[in-house]
Amino acid sequence: MITGLTRGGAEWTPQFATSIDQAKCIGCGRCYKVCPRSVLDLVERELDDDDEDEDNMMVMSLANPMDCIGCGSCGRVCPKNCYTYAPA
Repeated sequence: MITGLTRGGAEWTPQFATSIDQAKCIGCGRCYKVCPRSVLDLVERELDDDDEDEDNMMVMSLANPMDCIGCGSCGRVCPKNCYTYAPA
């Protein structure tokens, strides 16, 4: 597991984005704007068989999850709490 120290000397373990709940995502783009890397991309929401709404709305996806640096900025600005994280 990757660990580091904060500037104040406290131990810190980065939490990397592992998934986005597209059913919750509203496609606002806040996470895209704050991500310091090219981790996210706006895509059409994947529809389930039981989805009644045929309009394909745009939502975020993890386009390059291996570029995530574990800063957690995306989750802090997400109004719908769509992100799941895990340590390396």
